[in-house]
Amino acid sequence: MVSSLLSLTLFAIAGAFTPGPNNMISAASGAAFGFRRTLPQIWGVALGYPVMILAVGFGLGGIFTAIPQLHVILKVIGAAYLLYLAWKIANAGGPHGSDPIARPLTVLQAALFQWVNPKAWTLALGVVPAFTTVGGDLVAEVLLIALVMGIVTFPALAVWAGFGVVLARTLSDDRQRRIVNLLMAALVAASVLMLFV
Repeated sequence: MVSSLLSLTLFAIAGAFTPGPNNMISAASGAAFGFRRTLPQIWGVALGYPVMILAVGFGLGGIFTAIPQLHVILKVIGAAYLLYLAWKIANAGGPHGSDPIARPLTVLQAALFQWVNPKAWTLALGVVPAFTTVGGDLVAEVLLIALVMGIVTFPALAVWAGFGVVLARTLSDDRQRRIVNLLMAALVAASVLMLFV
């Protein structure tokens, strides 16, 4: 059990800290709104993602096996939404300027975003079969997976949001902020491309 918990934790760390839509949104939100105002987005992912894992572990994953087109549809919807967010980030003004991103994501928005987040689906559909055992206690195993993934997600997103905050603080003029907005937008868009490659 200890070795499988260690393996699960390492998998969770790799999944949570590697670039993806949630991380890019946290970094962009940290840069635009600061760490404190990004906390609802971080909490939303840290709570919403484990709920998705529970749903997958208790049967939703079977729907994707039976209807693989559903996964493709969700992936396309998620990609379209991420590209929309990238556009908003690219066109965001400075801290005192006109800003199409009026406010950071709320807890509920971030939690619901997991259901169209292609990376979240890919990880959830991979982690459940990888860390549950045939004939084992499915409920306990899925609960443990969801708990570990949720716990690891919070500090990962906090690091990415902190990176955004540090980046924003080092900028001294609007031109530099505009470059960072474009860079963040490009990273969000690139995370979409990486999911389809």
